Amino acid sequence: MKKVHEYYPSKGRVILHVDMNAFYCSVHEAEEPDKYRGKALAVAGSVELRKGIIVTSSYAARRLGITTGMQVGKALKIVPGLILLQPDFHLYRRYSHAFMDIIYQYSPVMEASSIDECYVDITGSKQFGTPLEIAETIQKRILNELGLPCSIGIGPNKLLAKMGSDMKKPSGITVLRIRDVPSLLWDKPCSTMYGIGGKTAEKLKHLRIHNLGELAKADEGMLIREFGVTGSWLKRAANGLDDTPVNTDREQSKSIGHTTTLPQNITETADVNRVFLNVADQVARRLRKQELVAATVQITIRNPDMQTITRSSTLEVPTEDAGVIYKEACRLFELHWRHHKPIRLLGITLQNLTAREEAAIQLDLFNYEAAPKKAELNRTLDLLRDKFGESAVLTAGMLGDDPSALIRNHRVRGTSLQMDHLKLRKESEE
Repeated sequence: MKKVHEYYPSKGRVILHVDMNAFYCSVHEAEEPDKYRGKALAVAGSVELRKGIIVTSSYAARRLGITTGMQVGKALKIVPGLILLQPDFHLYRRYSHAFMDIIYQYSPVMEASSIDECYVDITGSKQFGTPLEIAETIQKRILNELGLPCSIGIGPNKLLAKMGSDMKKPSGITVLRIRDVPSLLWDKPCSTMYGIGGKTAEKLKHLRIHNLGELAKADEGMLIREFGVTGSWLKRAANGLDDTPVNTDREQSKSIGHTTTLPQNITETADVNRVFLNVADQVARRLRKQELVAATVQITIRNPDMQTITRSSTLEVPTEDAGVIYKEACRLFELHWRHHKPIRLLGITLQNLTAREEAAIQLDLFNYEAAPKKAELNRTLDLLRDKFGESAVLTAGMLGDDPSALIRNHRVRGTSLQMDHLKLRKESEE
């Protein structure tokens, strides 16, 4: 019988990719099993209006034909008894913390890639057993302690671990080694490889490369000519090779933004300003939580025909202040959008971010006394909101019934804030 250390390479790594299955729906099933366990349910962005899309669905719903991205109205025609739930991101973040805390106990070399999946390097975790035993233990603990199913891939690198976790869903464990790649992957379409999107797969077809085996054997020089530096990666990936480390360091955000889709078109400047005021308030709040300042403000506008424009400008002085961000967003809007044209989506993205303590902020000659006072006021207001909730301190201009007023609600705000809790979690450990 092999000893535990013989299951680990003398040179190389052992990586797990843990992927929670139908995470949002599984969380609701775990919270209220009597109501939702085993039922056809889906999380949708706009349940009341029936105009939203399906964000995710339970496996019971998937078996009946419900898919991610499907319009709610169409889903209800397919499954009239489909249970529709509003997203509760506050709840999802709590469960995300919990399952990652379990995984962290088996290795500190962990990288959260999203709210519901992570990589963990267990090369130095021999004391907990073989890689398969560790994966089985993690999977059982997450199910028994949290009521959540997950799939786990085990591989010598992140790429194969990720591919492995996708092979058996729900609740599977797959070991995928480099020597397994020809027999298990080479007959698959190129689009099945993680990192190869639809456009790249189509271009490969035009080059008469239809599956991963053909890609693995393709001329690297030709791939580089067609795809640039990505060409080398494509050939390596098809051969199961990947040197990307599991990154435990908290990376500084490259941008912080939020967009909000409106329930009906708006045309009045006052309505636009209210949306920008709410969005600026929250993106500035997130900026300060990460102790960053922004030099560039970008706005996003989408019309009812789904045509989108973005416009940006660079500030003379980097800022963390919502008021500055709001005024610049309104200025950009006035400059680049024709009045009374209908709008369906608005957003603000902050770019060119630097750490507050590293930023060489040149205070304006006329506000060098006011700026520190404003920063202190912001921090005081942040503390009040941390303690009493996001709606504890509001201005009259923030009040309204459009979705921009809801982004202060931790339960309903989503995608752009999902990873913030992971950054803050890392900070609390340091």
